[in-house]
Order: sequence, then structure tokens, then C-alpha cells
Amino acid sequence: MQALRLSAYTLTTALGRGVEPHLAALREQRGGIVKKRWETVEFDVCIGEVAGVDDITLPAGLAAYDCRNNRLALLGLQQDGFAAQVEAAKARHGAGRIGVFLGSSTSGILNSELAYRERDPATGSLPAWLHYRETHNAYSVADFVRKHFALSGPACVVSTACSSSAKVFGTAQRMLAAGLIDAAIVGGVDSLCLTTIYGFSSLQLVSGEPCRPFDAARDGISIGEGAAYVLLERADGAGEGEILLTGVGESSDAYHMSSPHPEGLGARMAMQQALQMAGLQPDDIGYINLHGTATPSNDAAEGAAVLTLFGQGTPCSSTKGHTGHTLGAAGGIEAIFCVLALREGLLPGGVGTSTLDPALPVNYLLHNQQQPLQHVLNNSFGFGGSNCSLVFSRVTA
Repeated sequence: MQALRLSAYTLTTALGRGVEPHLAALREQRGGIVKKRWETVEFDVCIGEVAGVDDITLPAGLAAYDCRNNRLALLGLQQDGFAAQVEAAKARHGAGRIGVFLGSSTSGILNSELAYRERDPATGSLPAWLHYRETHNAYSVADFVRKHFALSGPACVVSTACSSSAKVFGTAQRMLAAGLIDAAIVGGVDSLCLTTIYGFSSLQLVSGEPCRPFDAARDGISIGEGAAYVLLERADGAGEGEILLTGVGESSDAYHMSSPHPEGLGARMAMQQALQMAGLQPDDIGYINLHGTATPSNDAAEGAAVLTLFGQGTPCSSTKGHTGHTLGAAGGIEAIFCVLALREGLLPGGVGTSTLDPALPVNYLLHNQQQPLQHVLNNSFGFGGSNCSLVFSRVTA
């Protein structure tokens, strides 16, 4: 593939708003997961909640889009000068030549949950304030971001569970290769809602404590929320130190509706495809950001796939111990963690993990390491065997 430049990027999670709080949290090996009662949930739950989302007010012209997910989307757009970079790209390329491709799994479903509390007992009608198309609808967040920047290029939301905001990098790469656009806003936004908390709890996939990826005693995920955005453009004339997207790998093994293939076959296919597209060998990868959900089966499957392809030498860790599992936003958020790893030469040690599972003898980092990196791999694996791996590379002299 033709490499793509990451011209701008930003993320907002329970760790804070923008790149700098996240870099500080990585350096300090500090997580943002807390145990609390959230909304009307009837039990304590460990979550990675973004502070201040409900204080955000959408512009008057976009008031119909008001929901937690789009408030979080706007909060994320306000960080790291990202909006100014988009405006500059619009001036360079034109409003019709910038695509918007975002991932989300829940969209604005919380608005519908709140609306059902006000359902008319006689007619079943929902309250007039509920704007389904602009909130609950899966396309809502891409529509909101597109309108916010007054863009007119192609736009879509990918909703493939936990791989959603990784797969949008592939969508953008194909659109750019086809000459349909000259730049793309990619990433993802997913916010807390009752459906997610109760749904994953019903599957017995939620831990009662902050999650422990690849730990011998791991027992489930911690649900988080977040927003991540990257501005992708062609990498013509990329200079030393710039970060590029060099490989995208996707697979759909469809082994089971909610469980991964026990040997991680689909995951391995995605990683192999990403390496092939980047023109790299497994030994070229200096760090892997694992999907690492902290459920027994997911970590076991991913560990098996990593061991088969990379052996025991490649350093790896999961940053979900820092943020919680941000579901449809996870791929985008963790892509930016990979960018920070490349930029800073920082291999982040996992948070929450203390005793590694001896059945998964990957080179899982319990402590930060500092060393120059040129190529890193990011894994995002969703329900139904929807897998995506991304390779990011730093330009060297």
C-alpha cells in the first residue's frame, strides 16, 4: 500500500483530554478505571468514564444531535488543535475531498434508554425530544462530525464491535488509493450506556475489579468510553520522525458469535496481512499493542496467535488496563497509543496485570521500557471474528 501520513491526532478517555495527559499516564503506568455506581446500574461496576461529558453543549445548529456520544465526540474534537488541522486540510483539498470514517458500537443508544423511561403508558409513544436519526442511529456520529466541519466528502460509520475504529483506517486507505478523496478523518467514539454494562455483565464478561489483561487471574473486562481522531493524508515527502500508516490487515473468521477462534486463526490472518502490506517481517515489529481484553478466552486466543507468528521475543502489552475497553473507539484510541510509542520510544507496561499467565508466554511488559522504535503493530479483534491489525511506522533518515 501507499503509506499514509498521520497529519494530526487526538484522543480523550478516562485518562484525560488530549495527548499530554495520556502520555503522562503511560509514563506513570496509571489507569483511569474506577469502581462506582453509574446511572441506574444496580451494582458497582469498574468503568473508565470521561469526566465532564454532560457539561458539553452542542452548537445550536446541531442541537438535534445532542446525546452523550456526540457530546463526547465534540469534546474530543476540541483537543490538541485537531479542529484547526482539519480546517487547514479543508483549505488545501476542498470540503468534498475529505472523508469521515468513524467507528462506534453503541452510538447514542443511551438517549433511547432515557426516552423509554418517559414512554406513554397508553400509546407506547416515545417523547418528542428523542431524535432517533441524529442520536441512536449508528451513522449519527459521522454525520455530526461531517456537519460540524461542513464537509461534503464520503462518510460512514463502521460498527463491527471492538474492531470498528481500527477498520476505518482500511476504509480510508482504500478511498485514498481509489482517488475518491485526498484526506480522511478516521477514529471512533463510544460512550457508556446501560445496554453495554448490562449486556456484557449478562455474558459474565465484566470483572468486579479493574481489568487485568494477560494475568493468570484475569476474569473479565472493564468497560470504558472515549473518542479518538486521526487526520490521514498521502505521505508524499514525509520527513524524518513523521508517523505513517504502512499496513492494514483484516479478516472475518466467524468462528462464533461472541467467542474468538481458540487458536486465534483469524487474528493471525489479520496480523500476517498487515505485515505483508507493510512489506515487513515479524522481527521488524518492535512492539505490539494487544487487543488484550482481559477475558480468559480472548487473551488466550490472541496470545496463541502472537506466539505462532512472533514467538516469545516481541515486546507487547494491552493498554486497556489504562482506559478500560472502549469498545468501538478502542482501535482508534490504541492506534494513537502506538503513535506515542513510536514518537517517544516508549513501550508501555500494562496496568493492573501482576502475575502473567504461564500458559501465554508472550513477552508481556509489566514495566515501561524506553527504546527507539520504527514499526509497531496494533490489534483490534471484535465479536463474530471481525479482526483488524494496523502497522504504524516512524520515518527515519
